[in-house]
Amino acid sequence: MSTAITASHIERNPELLGQTVVVIGGSAGIGLETARRASAEGAKLILTGRTPERLERAASEVHALSTSAFDATDPALLEQFFRDLPPSIDHIMVTAGRPSYGRLIDQDCAHVRRALNEHVLLFIEVARNAADKVRAGGTLIFMGGTGSRRPGVGFGIASTVTVALPALTANLALELAPVRVNLIAAGFVNTQLSASLLGDELENRRSQLRAKLPIRRVVQPADVAALAVHITTNTALTGATYDVDGGQQFVAA
Repeated sequence: MSTAITASHIERNPELLGQTVVVIGGSAGIGLETARRASAEGAKLILTGRTPERLERAASEVHALSTSAFDATDPALLEQFFRDLPPSIDHIMVTAGRPSYGRLIDQDCAHVRRALNEHVLLFIEVARNAADKVRAGGTLIFMGGTGSRRPGVGFGIASTVTVALPALTANLALELAPVRVNLIAAGFVNTQLSASLLGDELENRRSQLRAKLPIRRVVQPADVAALAVHITTNTALTGATYDVDGGQQFVAA
């Protein structure tokens, strides 16, 4: 007697079906990859970015509901963007901004203010404007880093921001509850931004990371996007910092 085993396909509903996700900085890199993954999970997307042409290409790829091209670090423009949003947003992710390097004693106050504005002050402004737009149980997700947790010459601003953001996230989680607020701290991620920062040293850096990281590969935008979507769907997560760096902070990499 033979027994026939039939494999049944178990279907699941998309986890973000019908939900609206805003990605500030969603035209490239981690932001765009998160938009792709959220779209695959059924989300309706609203994307922002600084470059209109690149933003429109991204929006077309993920079938975004709408786009808005502006500098998110401009408080007036950011406030106008939020004012024009629909009344009930489910999730907002902020990936705008870039790291700032250089010796503190060589930088003028204007540069330091701009660097802090692109991270700490931007997150505060987003939280303030999002307070009456995000539904209860929805999420704010901010992007930070792990690479500058160790002090070093040329890392003064980056280290300050890296240390400040987890405390800011925890406090905002209490102030905005029941809206959830979380921080993703990434190490080196294989993006266009990383390529622009490293230039000719990019491939050397990739090779170094492949050799030294415990995961023996370079972290990709998809790795971060997977975590971001998980944070939106797991309603027990708030006030926390989630590292996604392949173990970079634990090795001399």
